[in-house]
Amino acid sequence: MITRYTCGTPVETYAVTADVPEGGALQHFSLDSREPFTFSCRLGADDLIFGLGETMRGINKRGFRYLSFNYDDPYHKDEMPSMYGSHNFFVVDGDRTFGAFFDTPARVAFDMDSAGDGTVTVSCEAPGLCLYLIDGTDAYNVVKQFLGIIGPSFLPPLWAFGYGQSRWGYKSDKEIRRVADKHRALGIPLDYLCMDIDYMDRYIDFTVNGHRFPAMTQYVEDMKTKGLHLVPIVDAGIKIEPGNPVYDEGIQKGYFCTNREGENFQAEVWPGMTHFPDFLRAEVREWFGEQYKFYTDLGLDGFWNDMNEPAIFSTEYRAKTAKPDAERGDPVQPERHIADFKDFFHRLEDGTRVSNYEVHNIYGGLMTRASGEGLDRLLDRRYLLFSRSSYIGAHRYGGIWTGDNASTWHMLRQNVYHMPSLNMCGFLFSGADTGGFGGNAGRELLLRWLAVSVFTPLMRNHSALGTRRQECYRYQNPEDFKAVISLRYRLLPYLYSEFMKAALRQDMFILPMAFGFLGDETARRIEDQLLVGESIMIAPVLEKGAMGRKVYLPEPMTEVRWDGEEFRCTGADAGTREITVPLNEVVFYIRKDCLVPVAKTTAASTAELDLSDVELLGTGTAYRQYLDDGYTKDCSLERCTVLQKDL
Repeated sequence: MITRYTCGTPVETYAVTADVPEGGALQHFSLDSREPFTFSCRLGADDLIFGLGETMRGINKRGFRYLSFNYDDPYHKDEMPSMYGSHNFFVVDGDRTFGAFFDTPARVAFDMDSAGDGTVTVSCEAPGLCLYLIDGTDAYNVVKQFLGIIGPSFLPPLWAFGYGQSRWGYKSDKEIRRVADKHRALGIPLDYLCMDIDYMDRYIDFTVNGHRFPAMTQYVEDMKTKGLHLVPIVDAGIKIEPGNPVYDEGIQKGYFCTNREGENFQAEVWPGMTHFPDFLRAEVREWFGEQYKFYTDLGLDGFWNDMNEPAIFSTEYRAKTAKPDAERGDPVQPERHIADFKDFFHRLEDGTRVSNYEVHNIYGGLMTRASGEGLDRLLDRRYLLFSRSSYIGAHRYGGIWTGDNASTWHMLRQNVYHMPSLNMCGFLFSGADTGGFGGNAGRELLLRWLAVSVFTPLMRNHSALGTRRQECYRYQNPEDFKAVISLRYRLLPYLYSEFMKAALRQDMFILPMAFGFLGDETARRIEDQLLVGESIMIAPVLEKGAMGRKVYLPEPMTEVRWDGEEFRCTGADAGTREITVPLNEVVFYIRKDCLVPVAKTTAASTAELDLSDVELLGTGTAYRQYLDDGYTKDCSLERCTVLQKDL
C-alpha cells in the first residue's frame, strides 16, 4: 500500500506520475507547513537501509549521514554529504519493511542511525513536501511499487549500449578520427565518441568551432558510415553575448533566472559570464529543447548534459575563489556556495518568485526533461541522453553518469555500490567514468574497471584534461583490453534484452544480492556482488594486486569464464569459493535454471551485430528475448520471443 502525505503547498517536481491512494496513518513526524519537516523511525537491530541513489559508501546506508543538495564536488570521499543528484527514496528492510520517498526540491538531511541508537531522522527546513510511504512484503517488492508510481525509464537506442570513448581535451575532428581509427585498426569495439567542451566555439552551447571542426555535417556522416556516433556535451549556462541568437531570444522573452534586483542573474562558468535558463517554466523548457535542432540538423543523435547542478565558478556578487588543493583532497562543502543559490531566482508558473536554494535539487533534472522533450519532438527515433545532475523523475527523459570521479580503487568499488541504488530510484541507464575522470589510471585498474562496466548500461571511458591518456590502446598489450570489451558485444543480446524488459516492466536491471535471494542472510549483506537481469550474477575483482577473490553462491550456478576467444562454462556448487581471475579474463555466473543468450561472434560496433543469432549458455530450458530494430520508439513487451535450448 502507498500512502501520500502533503506538507504545505509543494512545488511541482514531476517525480510521481501514477495515482496514489489516500489514507493511512503515521507517527513521529511533523506536517506543519510553518515548521521544518521532520520524520523519524526506529530500526530493529538487524534492519538494513537501501536506496538514496547517488550517495557515497556502501549499498546499505545505515550508520551514516547524507544530504540531498546537488553539488559539483570532484573529491569523492566517503564523508562527503552530497553528490550531483538528489534521490530521496530509501527502503528499511527488517522488522517492518517499508519505503519512504520525500518529494521536495529543497535540501533534505538524512541521518541513517549515525549515532548507533537505532534512530533514523529525516529533516527538511522548507515547507512544501510530499511524503510517500510504501509498505511491502520485502524490500524488492517495495522498490517495484515505487518504480510503478514514478514512471517508466528512458529508452536509449541499441548503439548507446556499445562502448564509448571520451576525454576532456579532444580538440579537433582529426584527433577524434585518429582515436577512432586506432580502435578500428586494433579491433577494439567502439560505438561512439564524446566531444567535451573543446568542440564548441569558445565553450558556447549550440555552436561548433569551425576551425577545429570544419564541415561538421559531413564529418558526422563520415563517422556514421564507420558505425560511430558523435556525442556532444551541452552545459546549462548560456553565454552573455549579444548577437548570439540563443542569448538574444532568451533575453527578449525573459527566459533566464533573475538576481536579487530582478535583472538577469550573471554567473561565470566555462564560456565566461552566463545566464541560466529558468527550467521550472514549461515555456522555457520547450524553448531550450528546441535549441537541440542545431545538433540534430548536423546529424547528431546523442548528447550529454553537464554543469547543471548548476555549477558556478563566480557570480556578479562573489568573486572567483581558488579550488581546494587536490593533493590535500579537501572536500568542497555545499555550504561554500549556498549564498550563490540564494542569490538567483526562478519564476513559477503562477508568477511567484523563489530562490534557486528553495528548489535547487530539481534544476538539473528539469534541464534533462527540457532536452528529452525537445529531442522527442525533433527526432523520429530513440537517442542517447545522459546528465550529471538529476532528481527522481528525470529518469523518464535521460540517463545519468556519476560525475567527476577519480582513478582510484575506492571509486571502482563505489561504482559497484551506486548501480543498484540508482536502479532503485528509476535510473536504469547509468554508469561511471570507466577508469576514473581525474587522476592517472594504471593498466590494472582500467582492466578491472572495464570488467565491471561490461555489465552497466552506460559503458564509457572518460578522463580529464591533464591526466594520463586513457584510451585502451595506449597501454601495454592492448589485446587484453580488446578481450574484455569484446565480452560486452557478445553479451549484448542478453544485456539489451534485460534492460528493455526491466524498463518496460518498470523494474530494476541491476539488483543487490539481497533482492534476488530472499531469506539468505549472507546474500543480504553482500555488497561487492550484484545481479544483472534475471540470469547473471557478477563478482568483480575490486582490490589492487588481487589475482582473484572469494565468491559466495547462494545456489548452484554455472561459472562462465571469458578469455577473449570463448566461453568456458563449468558447474559450481552453492557456498563460498576462491576464484582466480587474470587481468585479461572476466568471470561471471549464470543462476540456476536460467539462460543467457550470447552473440556467436563479436563485432566492431553494434551496427555489425546480429542480436538474433545467438547461442544459449546456462542450465535453463527457455529464455524470453526482447528484440527490436534498435532505434524505434514503438517499444513493447510484445516484441519478446521465446528461445528454447536444445537439451
